[in-house]
Amino acid sequence: MKKVGLNEIRKEFLEFFGEKEHLVAPSFSLVPKNDKSLLLINAGMAPLKPYFTGAQEPPRRRMATCQKCVRTGDIENVGKTARHATFFEMLGNFSFGDYFKKEAIEWAWEFMTERMEIPVEKLWVSIYEEDDEAYEIWNKHIGIKSDRIVKLGKEDNFWELEVGPCGPCSEIYVDRGEKYGCGSESCKPGCDCDRYVEVWNLVFSQFDKDEKGNYNPVPHPNIDTGMGLERISAVMQNAENIFYTDVIKQLLNKVEKVSGITYGENEKKDMSIRVITDHIRAMTFLVADGVLPSNEGRGYVLRRLIRRAARHGKLLGIENDFLSTLVATVAKLWGEAYPDLIDKLPHVQKIIKIEEEKFQETIDQGINILNEYIENIIENNEKVLSGGMAFKLYDTYGFPLDLTKEILEEHNLSVDEDGFNTEMEKQRERARKAREEGDNQAWSKDSLLPIDTKLKTEFSGYTETSLGSKIVEVLKEGNSEKLLGTNEKGIILLDETPFYPEGGGQVGDTGLLKGNDFVAKVDDTKKNNIGQILHFVEVLEGTLSNGAEVHAEINKSQRLSTARNHSVTHLLHKALKEVLGEHVNQAGSLVMPERLRFDFTHFEAIKKEDIDRIEEIVNNKIFEGLEVNTIETSLDEARKQGAAALFDEKYGDVVRLVKIGEYSKELCGGTHVSNSSQIGMFKIISESGVASGVRRIEAITGKKAYEFFADIDTQINQISDILKSNRKDIINRAQQVADEIRHLEKEVEKLKSDLAMSKLDDIINESMDINGVKVISKRIDGMDMNSLRQLGDKTRDSMNSVLIVFGSVLEDKVSFVAMATKDLTSKGIHAGNIVREVAKIAGGGGGGRPDMAQAGGKDPSKVDEALSIVKDIVISQLK
Repeated sequence: MKKVGLNEIRKEFLEFFGEKEHLVAPSFSLVPKNDKSLLLINAGMAPLKPYFTGAQEPPRRRMATCQKCVRTGDIENVGKTARHATFFEMLGNFSFGDYFKKEAIEWAWEFMTERMEIPVEKLWVSIYEEDDEAYEIWNKHIGIKSDRIVKLGKEDNFWELEVGPCGPCSEIYVDRGEKYGCGSESCKPGCDCDRYVEVWNLVFSQFDKDEKGNYNPVPHPNIDTGMGLERISAVMQNAENIFYTDVIKQLLNKVEKVSGITYGENEKKDMSIRVITDHIRAMTFLVADGVLPSNEGRGYVLRRLIRRAARHGKLLGIENDFLSTLVATVAKLWGEAYPDLIDKLPHVQKIIKIEEEKFQETIDQGINILNEYIENIIENNEKVLSGGMAFKLYDTYGFPLDLTKEILEEHNLSVDEDGFNTEMEKQRERARKAREEGDNQAWSKDSLLPIDTKLKTEFSGYTETSLGSKIVEVLKEGNSEKLLGTNEKGIILLDETPFYPEGGGQVGDTGLLKGNDFVAKVDDTKKNNIGQILHFVEVLEGTLSNGAEVHAEINKSQRLSTARNHSVTHLLHKALKEVLGEHVNQAGSLVMPERLRFDFTHFEAIKKEDIDRIEEIVNNKIFEGLEVNTIETSLDEARKQGAAALFDEKYGDVVRLVKIGEYSKELCGGTHVSNSSQIGMFKIISESGVASGVRRIEAITGKKAYEFFADIDTQINQISDILKSNRKDIINRAQQVADEIRHLEKEVEKLKSDLAMSKLDDIINESMDINGVKVISKRIDGMDMNSLRQLGDKTRDSMNSVLIVFGSVLEDKVSFVAMATKDLTSKGIHAGNIVREVAKIAGGGGGGRPDMAQAGGKDPSKVDEALSIVKDIVISQLK
């Protein structure tokens, strides 16, 4: 058995099945596409489900992948043992109705014995106990002795869900030797000990299980195989576990270097090193695939991983941020197989660094508080942390519930999860959606309209705005029909169309269909999940019939406006990267005729000067009149030319590259202008945050931009008229008016102060004596809070010992001020408490220091009543 590294095994596997006429596809994103049942891709076959169910046509009947996967069901166990991992790679070869058991078994055996050079005597296989066909192939065709073929029951060797595709499976095991065994004479595959390691599972999907439990044979059975890359690497390298395999060990060594801790000397520290080694891989790949930390869904998984790893860094004595440093090591070790890790390294590092910094700000305080909780629980002989306390740790200090549970478990304690969930429900904006609704949904087909899957529409909208066509299907309320009458609505398919279907953020075209006997308007155009273009129509005149010849014409004005907005998003994307940095990536878009919306990854509001710079760059590229060209090419060639691709898009063998001069190059299926000058002009209307780490720009172009500036021009003329100034001097005139207003405001303040001072003698004379304390309680309307305070200061300064409480109403706003000289505060007088009680009577509140306080009220009619209680409050404070 040759000793071979993880990267080499991956390469050899894919090359092997490429030689067997498989389409070797790159790994799909960890973010599922068009599959709401999955939070993250967790198996090699998961992205291929539409091909297995027949919902989509596969690009080739034979495929092979090395799929990156994340499983989150037992994150809290990762690190506790060397068996668990959140991130792993799954090697797989697949057949969609092409080859079946014989070829799958032959090739698996060939790869294991010839490519991997595993001695035959070390290999065992298991089969489903009723699968005689598989037994015959292994025994008679491959030549494995019957005592090396273990028959197991449904629980072990039959893959199925409640309904849907299913079938028996056969597993290949490697005998690691007696030292890993249990010593039992009956020890063989299926035993719970570590001697026999299952490395490859071959699933023969030959049945379709119905709701009655019947196993119906399918006419074209499928093959789905999976071999964990890390596990086969451990076997091939005779490594004790995956953390001792070549590439992962290099990453672990980096963790040792960063922490200054040697692995293998202390089990608790070993656990922390394993946690960080595993989690740094998972978080790096997740961020590279576009996942951002949040409190929901896959973003919450990422947040848990980052914060759990950061906490274990603390346990190792690492005081500073360190995770973003390790990201570079992951990119270096896995970058050859996954070039995106290299391309997106700065972006990934920045996101992880920001999230780690957020947690570092509160982690020490949070851990101290949790330790206090733990001490109290133990002192009171309790075992459970309340849900409210756990939620406070989550909400205030960023502790995911799982992290709190993990720390509690270290002390043999638990948490009231129901109580936590109740608190979470009270804050709905932080509520997390369930990770997945169930395995049955994982295989459910998207709802399809009852359209013959053989019907196809040729899209000619890139070059044509109108053309002759033929109706090939008519649908009304989801049912196939022959006719649609006047005012009736439905969906039709054409054999050829100029109408662009909604996709890539761009809305669908509208327009008209004209036949000999009818006119219909197209309100929208969409594409279903098998690629058919659906025209949503309303018949304006006559009767539309299946098979009719039509003239299809899009709304050209709307299309051009949409194209302007789509092309400018490409310029905007590039300008954002130039001004803000390469970490900026598109996170969503909406392209309409009226406006555009562009979401992108960034972590703070954009400064005004940067917005101005972005606008300037985009408009300069518009004014340069750059040619817009589209090229159909391979994905590799497009990348070589520097094309930007969206992280959540899956591209075929041929891609459409949109080039705006040499400035912008993006893969895009939308419609565009032919020259950047057609965009006219570009104006950003707003910039805002839509999620953690995601910003949004809304903008306009063309006629809408003209209308925007024309409206501003009208407003400037109106302002000029109001200010009695010409347009040229409007700013100077506005500044002059503002200065005059400020001067007048100061004059008013001075007059108010002078007026108040003129009343000072009268106010002092109205003081009353309460148990030897001079008290002034008076209403003086027309004064704001500032003027009231000034009057209070003057009054207090004019008397040696006094308590002052003033109330005022100005434009229905109620203000109270209370002040006391120092000698009175030592006797128990507290201005803050007095003004608080006074304000309550007027429906308000406030408070402050013993010597000075202020408050507001809501009910002007209660001011006199409020001031009347001052005497009683003073008496109570002097007791």
